[in-house]
Amino acid sequence: MEEIIITNKFFSFNKIEELPTNIQNLFNQASAVQKNAYAPYSKFRVGAAIELDNGKIILGTNQENAAYPSGLCAERVALYQATSNFPNAKILSIVITASPEETGISVPITPCGSCRQSIAEYETKQDSPIAIYFMGEKEKIYKSESLKNLLPLLFNKKLL
Repeated sequence: MEEIIITNKFFSFNKIEELPTNIQNLFNQASAVQKNAYAPYSKFRVGAAIELDNGKIILGTNQENAAYPSGLCAERVALYQATSNFPNAKILSIVITASPEETGISVPITPCGSCRQSIAEYETKQDSPIAIYFMGEKEKIYKSESLKNLLPLLFNKKLL
């Protein structure tokens, strides 16, 4: 038997002001758009902002449905919109904000498994990393330079 050790590297920020101006802008937009989330069941509002290499910023919110699990997470709403409207643009960064209506959350909220797999698809497609920033209601922010930190043994088209 051989033991395999996988190490992941994340960056932690205490304030939005510690981030580059373009990422601060993405956080501001993601926080603003999360108010538009349709979350009548979970009461958990999520906003996402994506920066493309063509300068465009794409926003998304989570969209729930009584016929669970037919809804979509904010990250996938933004990803699918970005790649539908700008199929040749590369995704540089994704910013995720979250806020439950009934309880506070002080830890950064990471993408769910389905969103991780979707981000992995586009990171593989464009053959370059996508920086992922995430936070909860407080200003503690984590950054991953690539989806591979969140899903190190990812399943992608190279395995098909």
